Amino acid sequence: MKTKLSLVAALLAATAMPAFADGVVTIYSADGLHDGNPSWLGNQFEAFTKATGIKIQYVEAGSSGVVDRISKEKSNTQADVLVTLPPFMQKAAADGLLEAYTPAGADKIEARDKDADGRYYAMVNNYPNFIYNAEVLKAAPATYDDLLDPKFKQKIQYSTPGQAGDGTALMLQTFHAFGSKEKGLDYLKKLQANNLGPSASTGKLTALVNKGELYVANGDMQMNLSQSRDNPNIKIFFPTGPDGKKTAFALPYYIALVKGGPDAENGKKLIDFLLSEAAQKDVSSVAQGFPVRTDVKPTDDNFKNLNAMLEGVEIWSPDWAKVLNDLKGDVAAYNQAISGN
Repeated sequence: MKTKLSLVAALLAATAMPAFADGVVTIYSADGLHDGNPSWLGNQFEAFTKATGIKIQYVEAGSSGVVDRISKEKSNTQADVLVTLPPFMQKAAADGLLEAYTPAGADKIEARDKDADGRYYAMVNNYPNFIYNAEVLKAAPATYDDLLDPKFKQKIQYSTPGQAGDGTALMLQTFHAFGSKEKGLDYLKKLQANNLGPSASTGKLTALVNKGELYVANGDMQMNLSQSRDNPNIKIFFPTGPDGKKTAFALPYYIALVKGGPDAENGKKLIDFLLSEAAQKDVSSVAQGFPVRTDVKPTDDNFKNLNAMLEGVEIWSPDWAKVLNDLKGDVAAYNQAISGN
């Protein structure tokens, strides 16, 4: 069916006639939004299929992993929709893997939250953070330097910069907190003495912290709060840098249409659905993230808690084009720093 249906029209169609869709929409997604029970993506997929008859195939990996997979499949594209974090969505756009598309309701998303060329849009806003085991540690580490304490030897782990979105965010946040790339890399070199080792996925670290196998790991607010339902020992914290400030930056889940996907028309319908007012109204209450639509004004307790957690945290904005341009060199410098060469 060629006509693009709004959520309301799709619901009416579903009640008035048999399912109209053929095929399956395949979405490749970074981890986080399918965590928890219920999960926001799980709920939305169920509602989408009920409304449209379109089934969904969901493939999850790290933020870089999903983009790498689309790139490898370029000659035989399998995905219709991509969800991932910056700068990996920007990389997918730069590599020609995305198709420009203007979703229904795009005018309700602010310019800073969407690509000027229409290739991707923020879907859920989010912020990187750290987590700690509140049963083992009676208080969160107050500063970045506190994480260098020998008591954390092999009890800290963070996802790998260049592979995971949250791991890349940790590297960028360290550069910012310490005032330069050189000082940030020097800190990460010192932190390596306590780091258990590389991890391609941030989401897998939460259970390790909850069990006390790790004391501290990196993460992001949306994912960690969703995971806390099943991991009650984890708590979120933002350490202060050398200047005494707590800082963080927006790290949105972006959504995009994959170029040459096997079911692009239904992929567009899924993007419309996930950016609809109805779906966005559940972002804070179910996903524990921040909605991106300007006409959605949450009042639920989760939304209030999210904002309370960011009180006293100074928000800064990366230049994602520069981040992407520098990423290969920054990751190489990071790997050299932690290897001691």
